[in-house]
Amino acid sequence: EKYIEAFVKAGASSVSVHAEVCNDIPAMARRLRELGARASIAINPETDVARVLPFAEHLDMILIMSVHPGFGGQEFIPDALGKLRVLRGDLDRRVLKVDIQIDGGVKLENIGAVKAAGANVFVSGSGIFGTPNYRKTIAAMRQAAEQAHGAAADPVPTP
Repeated sequence: EKYIEAFVKAGASSVSVHAEVCNDIPAMARRLRELGARASIAINPETDVARVLPFAEHLDMILIMSVHPGFGGQEFIPDALGKLRVLRGDLDRRVLKVDIQIDGGVKLENIGAVKAAGANVFVSGSGIFGTPNYRKTIAAMRQAAEQAHGAAADPVPTP
């Protein structure tokens, strides 16, 4: 939380703060918006999605970590799919337009399941950069996401 102003000043248009260390989610979101940035909260694999549901209306995005933060190349933790379903169901029931981002172990082999479970913003590091043709991999990932949901994959906003 104490670094959000520095991140926005450095050019970030969206900042995610981990729920596990955020003392006041609505205040954090309000401050980010005052600074002109999108407000996002992230939850680690062990954190129950219920931790952030009461604050969803204050947020622009909720990030589900599907690996433990810290280093790339980890395997996707399948429990993240359940969190995505719960979160998407809650947001849809409350008619809240909040992006759901997934980060960690997202690859061609699982992006369809991730999209079907409710994510609309995808972070993939080694799932792309660990392949010989980035463009081909990204195109295949987009196609898999589109097919899983029956509609075009939501574009990922760029800063």
